[in-house]
Amino acid sequence: MKGQKGIALMSPAPSIVPQGPEDHDVYLVLEDFGGGLGRAWSETDEEDANLDTLINHLLDGEYIRPMRIVAFNTAEGWSRDVTAEIADELRRRFVELEEVAPSLLEFVERAAKR
Repeated sequence: MKGQKGIALMSPAPSIVPQGPEDHDVYLVLEDFGGGLGRAWSETDEEDANLDTLINHLLDGEYIRPMRIVAFNTAEGWSRDVTAEIADELRRRFVELEEVAPSLLEFVERAAKR
């Protein structure tokens, strides 16, 4: 795009601030990718950072080796480690499943020891 006197104008960068309702809880998973890769917070689509989707992704094996889960709500001004609560919810749902991924069992066991 060209402005006056041939000066190139740059379009503004898109905002990284979530759009839409600001008052919602966001859940993020710290994963251990092993080897030389180490741990990192998993990239999560904005629509998938809610509790129900997180639980479903964990049960579906979407995470390699979940280590910790945090939740926050910027509108309400809080953040906390919710690993134990998520592990408890997963444990309750295990009875409905035929098979549970070993990494998920390990996550639940590790959370119980915390």
